[in-house]
Amino acid sequence: MLYLWIFLMILGFALLIKGADWFVDGAAGIAEKCNVSPLVIGLTVIAFGTSAPELCVSVASAVQRLPDFSTGNVIGSNIANIFLILGCSALFRPLPVQKNSLRLDIPVLLLASFLLIGLGIWGNALEWWDGLIFLAVFAAYMFCLFRGAKRDPAPPEPPKPAPKTGFGAWLDRMMGKLWFLILLTLVGLGMVVGGGTLLVDGAKYIAEYFGAPQDVIGLTVIAIGTSLPELVTSVVAAAKGETDIAVGNIIGSNIFNILFVAGVASLFYPLAFDLNDTLIDALVALLAALVLYLCALLGKDKIGRASGAVMLLLFAAYYVYLFAVRI
Repeated sequence: MLYLWIFLMILGFALLIKGADWFVDGAAGIAEKCNVSPLVIGLTVIAFGTSAPELCVSVASAVQRLPDFSTGNVIGSNIANIFLILGCSALFRPLPVQKNSLRLDIPVLLLASFLLIGLGIWGNALEWWDGLIFLAVFAAYMFCLFRGAKRDPAPPEPPKPAPKTGFGAWLDRMMGKLWFLILLTLVGLGMVVGGGTLLVDGAKYIAEYFGAPQDVIGLTVIAIGTSLPELVTSVVAAAKGETDIAVGNIIGSNIFNILFVAGVASLFYPLAFDLNDTLIDALVALLAALVLYLCALLGKDKIGRASGAVMLLLFAAYYVYLFAVRI
């Protein structure tokens, strides 16, 4: 039975990752068909798609009344995004940090991290009214993004790729049809929801089988699993030298995780916030945001290889603590 649940968890990861990819492609195509601007697509559809695995896992956990999974997934993903993903990426090539990220995005991430800790300590859980506060701050952040992006000049058009042949050419033709884009979006959404449910069910069984705390499973297996798309994309992009938006994407994902994912999940069921273990985890997530900010400032708007090595060491130290103390 254990091997079956492990297989179902792996299947859930695969459905989450591929489903999110199809959902984003389909939704972005529909938006373009409806003459929605690329700016709105980037700030809404793409932002949602990159955090769709975390959102579905956290909501599914909340619906099944497994709040430790929800909280652990959000906090663990934020820790992994900075210490693991940016750490690995920076080892390949220094990562530039955009000025706007230093002025707006990282301060908002720090604010969200402080809010998570403060509201969690206040009520020993994240209740539905805490979720409304998160969502209100998220709405204000999105408003600032829209307003700032409208003032910025439009980026240059990327070069057109070479014409495709075979299946690639057929897929390009189908992506121009509205009915296919709607089908792709619905199938992708179904895969994300189904994959998230499988992942939560499998993680619950494995935690019970080994006697591991649910929050540790959420902080490790689920958190890294839902961050796999960002990990693969960022490391490959860094290796190819395409690092311009790598840091901004990670920061945006972390903001989305706290303000939107935790905000929505807490509307379904109160999210656990233990004043011992969860508080330590939330403080580590806050430390990750502070380390990112300091590395960018000290590195003159870049995260260098030395900073990446420090991030990976901190990530390893945190996992040693989890497995040595919490299990």
